[in-house]
Amino acid sequence: MTSNFGKDWKPQTALVHAGTLRSQFGETSEALYLTQGFLYDSAEAAEARFKGEEPGFIYSRYANPTVDMFEKRMCALEGAEDARATASGMAAVSAALLCSLKAGDHVVAARALFGSCRWVVETLMPRYGIEATLVDGKSVVAWEEAIRPTTKLFFLESPTNPTLEVCDIAAIARLADSAGARLVVDNVFATPLLQKPLELGAHVVVYSATKHIDGQGRCLGGVVLSDKDWIDENLHDYFRHTGPSLSPFNAWTLLKGLETLPLRVRQQSESAARVADYLAEHPKVGRVIYPGRKDHPQADIVAQQMTGGSTLVCFDLKGGKSSAFAFENALSIIGISNNLGDAKSLVTHPTTTTHKNLTDEARAEAGIGAGTLRLSLGLEDAGDLIRDIEQALEAA
Repeated sequence: MTSNFGKDWKPQTALVHAGTLRSQFGETSEALYLTQGFLYDSAEAAEARFKGEEPGFIYSRYANPTVDMFEKRMCALEGAEDARATASGMAAVSAALLCSLKAGDHVVAARALFGSCRWVVETLMPRYGIEATLVDGKSVVAWEEAIRPTTKLFFLESPTNPTLEVCDIAAIARLADSAGARLVVDNVFATPLLQKPLELGAHVVVYSATKHIDGQGRCLGGVVLSDKDWIDENLHDYFRHTGPSLSPFNAWTLLKGLETLPLRVRQQSESAARVADYLAEHPKVGRVIYPGRKDHPQADIVAQQMTGGSTLVCFDLKGGKSSAFAFENALSIIGISNNLGDAKSLVTHPTTTTHKNLTDEARAEAGIGAGTLRLSLGLEDAGDLIRDIEQALEAA
């Protein structure tokens, strides 16, 4: 097999070609290796491969040629040394957090997290003796004040789900360095095209590849990216023995998604900006949050660390839950779904879906109200989407 890998490629080129392995048949599209295991030329070769003395694949739970292509392509895009692909985004988050922690360690995490991420931090980790402190992720001072001698990990999303808050990744990374901790950033809302956490000083980046990377509602997937030493010393054995591995078929699907990622994210972000501007002028809308607008609460940080807004818009309807439900039910193009980053525009009511398990107090702290809606813009015509939103607002 041959591999082509150009370190000086632009993202658009890397997303089509990076990490490609070709068999003796010279296939154009990446090959799909649906196999559990691999054969060895001899018993001695098997021994050498298990010892790490001979390169090659052993078992698809550890590594697989199709999955390997996806990991290498993500590394080329992210600027990471190594990666491990996982069965879902939450598998990636859990692996990134738990692989380097032990009982007695302490984690500082931003309060504004996806509901399942908060469950891992607040409920799962304490069961194993890992303590956690939740802070206002926007406040660098809050991060600093939460540090303890046992602090080993920082964790944040930026922009956050669903209210699109933005954390100062570079400043928080410097704090992590000073404390001897690692900063893990969930970068799913920005995508690897609009924000580069590793360049800002973060140590580990995670994605739900289910979202923009697939981008067409087909399959689940996740990925953890970092430097090779951290993955070898922390993630490798955890991944190998607990088995959150990505299906080769899903990896192949995600490779196909990566080829069109720049085209999709550009159009979705342009539509999101137009929709945000429209919503900001509507009398039934109480608040609009979009990282590309000058009125975003952290607009200065957005300008420093992001190269574009987002494919998502968060907004509040003045009528609360009843207005939000009436709005959703009146939509004809935009679908109701808790997914995001899809080719189809989707809307969800976080209070009753993605963040329903949070307490009322926790939702209030995160800025999630009864009328809050999260809108993920797809590839439809922006004018058609605005007309759909307009008629739904009349119903609200």
